[in-house]
Amino acid sequence: MSASNNSRGPRAPRIAAPAASNTEPNLELHASPRRHVLKLGASLLTVGGSSALLAACGGGGGGNAGLPVLGTLPVPAPAPASAPPAPATAPPAAAKISSFALAVMPDTQFYARYATVAESDQYDKRFGSAPFAAQTKWIAANAKALNIPFTIHLGDVVDQVGKPDQWKVADAAMKVLEDAKLPYSVLAGNHDVLWDVDYALNPTDGTDAGRDPAKEPYLQWFGAERAKKQATFGARDASGFHEYHVFEAQGQKFMVLSLSWRISDAGIAWARQVIAKNPTLPVILVNHQLLNIDADGTSPLETEYGKMIWEKLIRDSDQIFMTLNGHHHGAAHLTKTNDFGHKVEEMVVDYQMAYQGGNGLMRLYEFDLTNKQIKVLSFSPWVPQKPAATLNSFDQAVLTTPNEAFVIDMDFAQRFAGFNKSFGTGSATIDSSLVDQARAMILANYTDPATVAQRPATSPDDYPKVANTLAHWRFFGGAVNQPVLPGTVIADVTGTNPLHRDALNQSVIQNAADGDIIWTDDRHHLSAAPGSVRFLNTNKNPPPRMSYFLTDAAAPINAQTLESGYTIEAFIKIDKSWTSDKQAWMNIMTRDGRRGDLAGYSGGDGESPPMLFAISSLREVQWEVVPSPAGTRAPKANWSGEVLADSWVHIAIVNDPVSHDTTMYVEGAPVLRNAAAVPGLATLSATSPWVVGGGSWDGARADGFFGNIGEVRVVAGALAPAQWLTARKAG
Repeated sequence: MSASNNSRGPRAPRIAAPAASNTEPNLELHASPRRHVLKLGASLLTVGGSSALLAACGGGGGGNAGLPVLGTLPVPAPAPASAPPAPATAPPAAAKISSFALAVMPDTQFYARYATVAESDQYDKRFGSAPFAAQTKWIAANAKALNIPFTIHLGDVVDQVGKPDQWKVADAAMKVLEDAKLPYSVLAGNHDVLWDVDYALNPTDGTDAGRDPAKEPYLQWFGAERAKKQATFGARDASGFHEYHVFEAQGQKFMVLSLSWRISDAGIAWARQVIAKNPTLPVILVNHQLLNIDADGTSPLETEYGKMIWEKLIRDSDQIFMTLNGHHHGAAHLTKTNDFGHKVEEMVVDYQMAYQGGNGLMRLYEFDLTNKQIKVLSFSPWVPQKPAATLNSFDQAVLTTPNEAFVIDMDFAQRFAGFNKSFGTGSATIDSSLVDQARAMILANYTDPATVAQRPATSPDDYPKVANTLAHWRFFGGAVNQPVLPGTVIADVTGTNPLHRDALNQSVIQNAADGDIIWTDDRHHLSAAPGSVRFLNTNKNPPPRMSYFLTDAAAPINAQTLESGYTIEAFIKIDKSWTSDKQAWMNIMTRDGRRGDLAGYSGGDGESPPMLFAISSLREVQWEVVPSPAGTRAPKANWSGEVLADSWVHIAIVNDPVSHDTTMYVEGAPVLRNAAAVPGLATLSATSPWVVGGGSWDGARADGFFGNIGEVRVVAGALAPAQWLTARKAG
């Protein structure tokens, strides 16, 4: 797809590659073709812990939100006449504590990108505000009340390093902290540097040593001169990318050592020197990549880069007691033991693949020196600001699952005794837990969005029938777990555009068998169709193995260009065994042909079809199309966040007939990354079939689906949610 719409950039011809980590290569400076997947695989995004689909949080409606609500107390029985009245006593005052909190901002890349005019200013357009500024304004407004002496940014400040408007958004948001005289650290993530090379693929190249500081936008926007304005600033290294700060809270001093993407050996030597020059300071090590999340979405998973940093910097540096990083989607916590027998708490948090690019979620780390604990709060200051009419079950102001809300026991004086025997508790000046106070602040003016339970279908016919339906394919009717044999016809509800399973091993496909597509009774709970088909044994690696369905060459839908708006719906479930190296970029549905052969085509990946309804290497839903009007035209794309495997999802793609803005909905919620002004769907010819469960690359069959497909419907008009297949028929 085009560089302007893809968060990870174009990709090269389809090649097999080892699964690495759920990262995204930088977009702009390596315009390799579409399918060169440098970084493959994606751990599950489980904001809230166990599901990629966010559940509504518990919220309050008044000043005591988050606290139990008591009913009227019963009137006590009168005391016996002979008994003296009990003296009235006030409850004892809660003891004050010595505590402070650090604000932590995970990857803000989508906040910066989609608040720009180039991306249709999607936050302000829909919500009237944007999350990046909401985060820093919240910190500025509450730093004094919550005793926040310092803020930490985890990198990926912007999404596209070469786009100045994204840097302007970041600049304005971070300036809020500067104007409030609130110090912060910042670092460059992989999206913030011109040359993004993952350590797992190339441990030698791509470090700070190979960069030209004069050309790096990060150093132009967040260079040493700007960093020096922070009251806590210590120094930057010779490359200009790595910095340290020293802040004081409750009479105690701490260092934040902030290391940018891909530190060199010289940078590590500088970091060790900084620690040595401050031998009594406890150190929080901040890095963009260090810890990852395993496939269950909550367990920690060490990376090769993280292991390298552990060996070269952390394990024999007893002052490093805690690490923070972003980059990997989700949240996890790992406790390791260093060479001194002391614990090092490693934590990863990154919400960019959650609803709305992270939905403003950030963290507060409370250091309760009195009770010897680090308390973690994961929350969004932006969600309570959003108009009530825009809220849905994806909006959580506070996350409550164990990987998002937890406590780390830490006897600070004991842990730091090896290098600072005088570390103390400090003055007890705080009335109560800062995390509890922050939670109450966030929930005080927030009410859960009303959740309306949608009714499952009572019959296969219990769904809205709509005008202008071009095709409606419902995959059921055969014996469960039996093959859908080649040549089997899937009826179109309209009667005009049936599908059929293509013959085995067409084009470059090898080893396909009858049983590679089977009938099942598995379905989305809101689909009226009583079953689905399951695609098995799909593998994109040479030789590719896949099976799929096609419309007939004479099907009327082949000629449709849908320039008056459209709605595409599909129920899908990605197989639980999905892996990026075998099934990345698998297609739910395409139209045949090479888009590079379209008259006036301008853009990358000319070998791709003109329409891609696919699952990316990061398990995002991709809707990428070439507009139908003649003239110079380039593809535009919509992207979802990360979709959980082994769970049914309903996807609706709605193109407005007037603006031709296209909005993708996943489980009823609009995604962030939508495309504007995309009229119609180009077709190569009236004989170019639609393909369900597969696609093509340069004219050869490719990228088969792996998992279940239920119903698919194509409508020549923009439908409201009440008309979708998830709704029920009137009456």
